[in-house]
Amino acid sequence: MSGHSKWATTKHKKAALDAKRGKLFAKLIKNIEVAARTGGGDPEGNPTLYDAIQKARKNSVPLDNIERARKRGAGEEAGGAEWQTITYEGYGPAGVAVLIECLTDNKNRAASEVRTALSRNGGSLADPGSVAYLFNRKGVVIMPKNDTSEDDVLMAVLDAGAEEVNDLGENFEIISEASDLVAVRTALQEAGYDYESADMSFLPSVNVPLDAENARKVFRLIDALEDCDDVQNVYANFDVSDEVLAEVG
Repeated sequence: MSGHSKWATTKHKKAALDAKRGKLFAKLIKNIEVAARTGGGDPEGNPTLYDAIQKARKNSVPLDNIERARKRGAGEEAGGAEWQTITYEGYGPAGVAVLIECLTDNKNRAASEVRTALSRNGGSLADPGSVAYLFNRKGVVIMPKNDTSEDDVLMAVLDAGAEEVNDLGENFEIISEASDLVAVRTALQEAGYDYESADMSFLPSVNVPLDAENARKVFRLIDALEDCDDVQNVYANFDVSDEVLAEVG
């Protein structure tokens, strides 16, 4: 799991840089709007909306923007877009499987952007079902360590359905079944622990080990996909050793 953990740490740091570019803000606002439309505008009765708002606040999205997105999604304010969730499957360099989650109001534009990003960076679109079976839908909670031990965290979340706790350096990553995500997050809160994000994610069941050359290619592909306005999340089944990650920089 070391490669996954190192990459999770890298992604976490990268998210802070994305926020500076404004890309992350737009994606977080979309998530709030869709969550409010799907499950109602009350965060207390809509766990998905609650988590979307929490994540936006943790990433310094202005409260006015958060509230307007919630109101648009709930129909309390005009102007909400008809967002559609679409998942594309593809292959990257070295045969790495890629799942691309989009949230878009224009399917043709989203498909074109994804296809272009893949083809320009050594990847290709795959038929539906070609790579999805290599991933499992999981709940993933990221929480700062703050002098907390791994055993303390595990004790707090085990009965709530947590499967494993991974050390990411400055943070812990808590993995559960997707259906247990809210229970795990609630258990942390009840134990007095602050968490940074609680999301549904796709984790690979089989990983492709990468050397430095292919790691650079895969990272470039992921960056290109994440730069697409309609792309919300990119998941890939690669593994990079600490040595390779250090070489790639």
